[in-house]
Amino acid sequence: MQTTMMGSNMNKMMGKGMMMNNGMGMMDMPMTQMNMMMIPRMEMKMEKCENGMKMMCMSKDETAASMMQNLCSMLSGGMTSMCMMMNGMKMMECNMMMGMCKCEMATDGMCMTWTSGDDMMCSMIQNCCDCMMSMMECGCNAIMCMNNTPVCCC
Repeated sequence: MQTTMMGSNMNKMMGKGMMMNNGMGMMDMPMTQMNMMMIPRMEMKMEKCENGMKMMCMSKDETAASMMQNLCSMLSGGMTSMCMMMNGMKMMECNMMMGMCKCEMATDGMCMTWTSGDDMMCSMIQNCCDCMMSMMECGCNAIMCMNNTPVCCC
């Protein structure tokens, strides 16, 4: 008796699945719009400084530099993060919440500094800098995000 009940339940479920596969249920699904944004490709240079790290994002393309400057000014004040990607896969993400972020506009891009007066936090920032620099040397692409929004990449 249990086998017949399972068999009839399976037939009902398979029937529903077949209806979905035939396209009848597809009309009920809402169409979602893709959100895409072009982010400027910049040249990134990172270095350790006295109390943390400094990153320069530069481009000879005035439009790309202007777009990045506008994105940084709109999104400043929130959390910044750096994501290292290789072949479309995230290798590492470093949330730069352990220090103060300062953005300075340059003629060809931006200069970002993350600093902290706390020795342990400063050490974490500088270790992240070392790790990101070595990953970029090995071929990873860097993506800088502000408030989880990509701002620039290299």
